[in-house]
Amino acid sequence: MSKLVLASASPRRKQLLAQIGVTPDAISPSDIDETPIPGESPRAYAERLGIEKARAVHVDGQFTLAGDTVVALGRRILPKAETDEEVQACLELVSGRAHHVITSVCLIAPDGRVAHRLSDTRVIVKRLTAGEIAAYLASEEGIGKAGGYAIQGLFGAHIKQISGSYTGVMGLPVHETAQLLTGLGYRL
Repeated sequence: MSKLVLASASPRRKQLLAQIGVTPDAISPSDIDETPIPGESPRAYAERLGIEKARAVHVDGQFTLAGDTVVALGRRILPKAETDEEVQACLELVSGRAHHVITSVCLIAPDGRVAHRLSDTRVIVKRLTAGEIAAYLASEEGIGKAGGYAIQGLFGAHIKQISGSYTGVMGLPVHETAQLLTGLGYRL
């Protein structure tokens, strides 16, 4: 069988692939410009980035799998928080509100066929106190995370409800990923 390359350095994506019995043969993170296009919807943005990340590292003869996770509050795309200030701003925005976590998955087959899926999960966060935000900031868990939080970590205690894919919020919807892999001929 052809090799599978994961176009992501995310340890979570690798762990989620393991849940469906898949171990990538190689990890090759893509390096693309992730700036949203003016007026681009969160769904279109996630889809575009997932496809561009896969194409950026694809080599004929191999399977290439990529994903991108976007946290959206209405049409507003929240950043991948890189500082405490960004984490705090994201948490203040989602506090007491529903938002969407959209994860795009793209698979390119060895023959160049491209398939992709979107996972859209509605997440409701409890109203956060200043102390809860400060404690989460102190954990540093939100750094590098879309929307400034990781549902699978400490922040899970603040999630009131989700409707959709829990693994999609983590960064790789395993159901959709398994469908893509089997649909393009990768044996699970």
